[in-house]
Amino acid sequence: MKASAIFAGGCFWCMEPPFDELDGVLDTTVGYTGGSTANPTYDDVCEGNTGHLEAVRITYDPSKISYRRLLDVFWHNVDPTDGGGQFCDRGESYKTAIFPADDEQRALAEASKAELDGSGLLPDKVATKILPAAHFWPAEDYHQDYYRNNPLRYKFYRYSCGRDRRLQSLWRHP
Repeated sequence: MKASAIFAGGCFWCMEPPFDELDGVLDTTVGYTGGSTANPTYDDVCEGNTGHLEAVRITYDPSKISYRRLLDVFWHNVDPTDGGGQFCDRGESYKTAIFPADDEQRALAEASKAELDGSGLLPDKVATKILPAAHFWPAEDYHQDYYRNNPLRYKFYRYSCGRDRRLQSLWRHP
């Protein structure tokens, strides 16, 4: 049995690795969702006229990993308090969002967001939106598995963008 989850977490290159390492995740695909333009390209999305966000689609086996666990991994790999983008990437296409596939995923996402908001763990309220599921457009091939295919460039980007420093500070990682 397979299910899908779609999360927008800023740069989609950085959203594949944490999910790829989870038992029960069958596949990750980076792409674009939430907008109105059909067949968007990376350039289209970066220009900001499509309404799309960079996102990752996770195909998983719900008998091995729960949607709730995927939500937890999502939250800990973004700054959910930042409504203007993520880390060094600013603008609409880099905002965070959850795109539930059905009512059950929506209920779990809303409960998870409310729990996080009420936890006192974060310095501000959660800015991440829960949006209606929309068509997911896979990104160009050179974006898929970028962290595996271009490890040095990926590590340099991730470091220079300040992603890990902010995540460690926000989530109090050792």
